[in-house]
Amino acid sequence: MGEIEDAIVRADQEAFTKDPPKTLKGRINFLLKQLKTTRAVAAELGVSQRSVERYYRKGDRKTPPQHVADRIDAAVRARWQPVVRGRRRKEAATSTGITVETRARFGYTAPAGTTDDGRVRRLTVHLPATYAQPLFDARAQGADDRELRAIVAEGLQEIYFKDGGTRAGQLRVEFSDIDYFDVSL
Repeated sequence: MGEIEDAIVRADQEAFTKDPPKTLKGRINFLLKQLKTTRAVAAELGVSQRSVERYYRKGDRKTPPQHVADRIDAAVRARWQPVVRGRRRKEAATSTGITVETRARFGYTAPAGTTDDGRVRRLTVHLPATYAQPLFDARAQGADDRELRAIVAEGLQEIYFKDGGTRAGQLRVEFSDIDYFDVSL
């Protein structure tokens, strides 16, 4: 995953109104409720069915290997509170928009007589729902980070650099060399 994809995932997780189960047994129980069988849970986690049974039924293993623990955590978080996350995404895409915080290099294509030298900037900009919806749609369709970056760059260009269309009408912004990127719904 790229920077933008990671930021959207983090924003989704921040939408949780209740923390996911903390214990290994609680997490495995949750996955069993979601996926219905130990075989399905084992396939999701990339472990044997017997390992899932040891984690869940007998409690023989309290601490799985780190790579398995990471997979369990990711599987639980991906399925935790889908209604809350969906509602939050829908609200952002239809009315509230998203807030983007980034530190990156912004370059420009501008008319003659103006500077087009790129420089690193730290920005915190609220993008309206008209940019949030295409971002969520592109992510759902499996867009790569370059495509997601283009959508965010267009939003930053229109809202921040062109001030909502009131200045710099011919300015084109390029968004690269991202130090960090974060999204809030």
